[in-house]
Amino acid sequence: MYIVAVGLNYKTAPVEIREKVSFDPSQIPVAMGQLREQKGVYENILVSTCNRTEVYAVVDLPDTGIYYIIKFLAGWFDLDIEEFKKCLYIYEGDEAVNHLLNVTCGLNSMVLGETQILGQVRTSFMHGQEYRTIGVIFNRLLKQAITFAKKAHTETAINTNAVSISYAAVELAKKVFGALINKEVLVFGTGEMGQLAVENLYGSGADHITVINRTFEKAKILAEKFNGKARKIEELSIVMAQSDILISSTGAKDYVITKEIMEPIVKKRKGRPLFMVDIAVPRDIDPRVAELDGVFLYDIDDLQDIVQANLTEREQAAEQIKIMIKDEIVNFNQWISMLGVVPIIGALKEKAQNIHDETLKSMERKLPNLSDREWKVINKHMKSIVNQMLKDPILFAKDASDKTSSKHSLNAFVKIFNIEDLVEEQKVAKLREEVKFDSIEDDDRTAVPAVQKGVTV
Repeated sequence: MYIVAVGLNYKTAPVEIREKVSFDPSQIPVAMGQLREQKGVYENILVSTCNRTEVYAVVDLPDTGIYYIIKFLAGWFDLDIEEFKKCLYIYEGDEAVNHLLNVTCGLNSMVLGETQILGQVRTSFMHGQEYRTIGVIFNRLLKQAITFAKKAHTETAINTNAVSISYAAVELAKKVFGALINKEVLVFGTGEMGQLAVENLYGSGADHITVINRTFEKAKILAEKFNGKARKIEELSIVMAQSDILISSTGAKDYVITKEIMEPIVKKRKGRPLFMVDIAVPRDIDPRVAELDGVFLYDIDDLQDIVQANLTEREQAAEQIKIMIKDEIVNFNQWISMLGVVPIIGALKEKAQNIHDETLKSMERKLPNLSDREWKVINKHMKSIVNQMLKDPILFAKDASDKTSSKHSLNAFVKIFNIEDLVEEQKVAKLREEVKFDSIEDDDRTAVPAVQKGVTV
């Protein structure tokens, strides 16, 4: 089995492509379920944000698995597969594991060290548990990645002076206006990005914040937390005519603010400038709006220059984390190498224990007059003999697991000791043990998915 990663992000694809290849959160479990049925795909999770869409998978063969993953994504979004492939990056083996660890720690994000991606990977992991798209390999790897990312954020300065796309939008507004006091600010959308925008605006001194959302109650709850006002969506045009700054982040699939909508609003403003930041993917604001006089429109790609501020400490921390990631990959590979040998060692010990028990029973029948103390001495010495006899074969099996010829050596080992059936029993027991999915730290949700198709150890 092989681990692969297939995806695109803000570095490989412009926003025009990313907004086409963006899963609605409710679609992600469905897509993961369908990915599981693709040829050669044993386990998978899907991570889709405004800046990336990625599939991580355990596959039978890299070329086959990657082909069907790309075909699935192109089909889902109705894209020409050859054009789509130009935007993709593909990683295999250690490179795929390295990429996942970098992504989870926020090292691959537009805003270095941001923590939203950790939560999104964590959510995909939970989907994998709940909908049974992950098994032994990803249960281990994703728990390791999430735990490591938490450690990296705690032990380094990667999260110093917390920033996000929403924070970058506010920083851009501050650069334009100097100060946000007495500026009329409108936030359109109450999702995670919208909430962060309101929080960052308030923390940056904005004292006239208005929130609009399709669901008025959500707008009201968010606005009241930061001494703002909530307005109904039917009042959007009225509020935009009065605002100095608009930050938009809805979950709409099409433009909600078009050039046609903005033209009468601009006339009412009589030349007063309007600063608009569209941080939604897909975009909320028609790019043609920028053609109107007095309108200054920025989208999520325009924020890349802003996010470079205050990143010196983060960049130093990122280098530190990259060194730590190398150790994580070594640890994971050691676990993988032991995954195949554990059932063999368990089977060898089981056979030795069975021989020990049968021999002891035979002796009890032939020597009925021995005392309890004498039986304890015999039992102790028999166990010692068994353990000493097993020591070298177990060391051989462990050493063999680290070598390129491990499969041939371990197969010979199993045949020599005639433990084929016991090994299969140990594999099944190991799979059942592994897929009990101990919950990740500070999470009380636990799922017990079935053993995945074709997963062998």
